[in-house]
Amino acid sequence: MLTRRHLMVTGAALAGASAFSIGAGARAQSAEMTIGYIADFPNASVLAIAKDQKLWEAEGLKPTVKVFTNGPIQIQAMGAGSLNFGTIGPGALWLPASGRAKVVGVNDIGFSDRVIAQAGIASMADLKGKKVGVPQGTSGDMILRMALTKAGMTIADIQMVPMDPSTVVAAFTSKQIDGAGIWYPLIDTIKPRVPDMKELASNQDFYPQTSFINTFVARNEIVEQNPDLVKKFLRVMKKAMDYRVANLDHSIEITTAFLNAPKEATDKVARSRKMLTSKELEGFTKDGTVNRWLADFNRMFQDFGTVKDPLAPEKFYTGELFTSA
Repeated sequence: MLTRRHLMVTGAALAGASAFSIGAGARAQSAEMTIGYIADFPNASVLAIAKDQKLWEAEGLKPTVKVFTNGPIQIQAMGAGSLNFGTIGPGALWLPASGRAKVVGVNDIGFSDRVIAQAGIASMADLKGKKVGVPQGTSGDMILRMALTKAGMTIADIQMVPMDPSTVVAAFTSKQIDGAGIWYPLIDTIKPRVPDMKELASNQDFYPQTSFINTFVARNEIVEQNPDLVKKFLRVMKKAMDYRVANLDHSIEITTAFLNAPKEATDKVARSRKMLTSKELEGFTKDGTVNRWLADFNRMFQDFGTVKDPLAPEKFYTGELFTSA
């Protein structure tokens, strides 16, 4: 989960197991599909629940699931034809906004991102001229830029030091950097080593105007040529989300087993998020809330220079498929 928020496509497309491919006749109606996911609670829990509750069988589906380290590599794999559906974090939304995939649903909202600082730095203004580590193009980058803007500053007011997430942890704990744009549970690794660290900004500071959402995405070709398959996938995801809200403790247990991860870490991540029911998301889709969230990200991606002219949300979020599934 450490790189789940990456904006920039890194590495080669993961070569998955036998992929569903769009074609004519019976192949286009195949019940087999490949699904990518990131190994963290929000993205893996729906798949763990679907397996545990036999939700795939109810829709006549035979999924092959494959773990990825981040969202962009999933979308790259979709472009290569080896992946049909995926689960991505907010940092990868620039790819659907660029037309490389479709967002077919919202999964949940995260509150784990922070701007942190060494003791003695009490505000964003105190970071002026200081070294701040950040994994570029991630939600850590986003929260840093948003917090700077709120404080009347820009990225030019600090010494931004690009580094990968694990390096941020090492550099902060050894006091080589003064601050960081980073997220939990990595901050849980930092806190015991730097107990007097400060949290200067959080996702909560910008919610609900801006929501750091995890989403379900699909290959463009599948949405265009086999919308019924998309609806079947979404029906499973919606049932899994509803089960997760109603049975969080058990969802944590089965996701811990699914990921073979420490339960304490899984539990902490799970309880740091806003889990949404399918009815809530249907309402947010119909009243335009989801499109407003996506429009906020479009503006950020433009500000960051990631996407010059992003598509309007209604061009890459298939809201009607989600509400009708």
